[in-house]
Amino acid sequence: MAAPLMEKLSESLGSPEPAVRLILSILIGYPFALIYRRYLFYQPATVIHLFHAISGLALAAFNFGSQIYHSAVCVLVQFLMLRLMGRTVTAVLSSFTFQMVYLLAGYYYTATEEYDIKWTMPHCVLTLKLVGLSFDYFDGGKEPSQLSAEQKTSALSSVPSLLEVCGFSYFYGGFLVGPQFTMRNYQRLVARELTDCPGKPPNSGIPALKRFGLGFVCLLLYTIFSPYYPDSYYLTDEYEAQPFWYRCVFILLWAKVILYKYVSCWVIAEGVCVLSGLGYNGVVDGKHQWDACANMKVWMFETTPLFGGTISSFNINTNAWVARHVFKRLKFLGNKTLSHVTTLFFLTIWHGLHSGYFLCFSMEFFIVTVERQALALVRDSPLLSKVANSALYPLIYVVQQFIHWLFMGYPLVPFCLFSWDKWLKVYSSVYFCGHLFFLAAFLIIPHLRKALVPKRERSPQKQD
Repeated sequence: MAAPLMEKLSESLGSPEPAVRLILSILIGYPFALIYRRYLFYQPATVIHLFHAISGLALAAFNFGSQIYHSAVCVLVQFLMLRLMGRTVTAVLSSFTFQMVYLLAGYYYTATEEYDIKWTMPHCVLTLKLVGLSFDYFDGGKEPSQLSAEQKTSALSSVPSLLEVCGFSYFYGGFLVGPQFTMRNYQRLVARELTDCPGKPPNSGIPALKRFGLGFVCLLLYTIFSPYYPDSYYLTDEYEAQPFWYRCVFILLWAKVILYKYVSCWVIAEGVCVLSGLGYNGVVDGKHQWDACANMKVWMFETTPLFGGTISSFNINTNAWVARHVFKRLKFLGNKTLSHVTTLFFLTIWHGLHSGYFLCFSMEFFIVTVERQALALVRDSPLLSKVANSALYPLIYVVQQFIHWLFMGYPLVPFCLFSWDKWLKVYSSVYFCGHLFFLAAFLIIPHLRKALVPKRERSPQKQD
């Protein structure tokens, strides 16, 4: 009964059935959150864990059928590691190795030449959750003086129960597409601590509705414009026959449209977390904040003219997880650049094994490095600083935005096309303009710095 109904619905919407199932599953999180608030908020923790686990498993089964056993195996193994191996480095390394190898094996055996919605999609989210759980349990055994402020808020004082781990793993607001959140925050949700009204359900209906509305607008934009900017167009003779300027502008517009696919899912899912209370983030300047699960800073994403700004506004919780559990824990390497490269390599294989991912993240590193050099040059040059802050700024901003989105789309091409023969064809058609532009900038900026910045006024280039 359900299968024919979903087939008819997907046909009427003109979307693939897996995509329709995914969107419906994210939206179903809202009635689940309402049920939790209305009927389960004051129930014992065991009941709440059961509800979160069963509802999440139901969504997983609706989307992936019998393949939900993959997540169940990894959750069970993770729990056994916590119980049997304790707060040890061996436990952390074993968890990291097992969860990542399982994920990569999944990528290897299910890989196709297209982006498919299959069990590995939510599993990459689950992998970070479970690895983070092992880190947080390990940190809970350290002296408070050895922990950063961030680690103190997420460290676990005791090993969670199996039911608790299941509730945390399958929570309907974050199982499918994120966001990432810590076990400690989940425990605070169940303990009724994440609310602006102590002891009562949070007044989060309006904030949740705002996120839903914003996510729906992004979904609408993607639905309307994506048929005009399909990935497949890159591989057609028609695209190659277009003028050079058209091919470049297509990359720019395609990038804006394709990213709304991710933005819409994340913002709608964030609304579910806000409605449940998991998005509560305390009080700032007398106002209750609901951004603990924010995965997007949409205004910043739309207005920033900087590559670094887009990266900072996009997939925030995943980036924060990687910074907390990978980048900062590589401090022993004694080299920020090496830590940055290693972190990007982790992000690459976490996304998948296609060559396009490796090229995308290597280009991200290079582009951000060049941008930092350019910003340092403008900051330290009296002439360039004067021009940047003059009446010409609106024109400079428009030019910046054009360059920014053109070359944001440029590394997204291999990210979305996956295989080397496809992205190489696209890059050849635009004469590798992005590679040449940033290589030229990388070589020229140091010479401009010598010419435009007095030696005594040169400041070291900071590395974030």
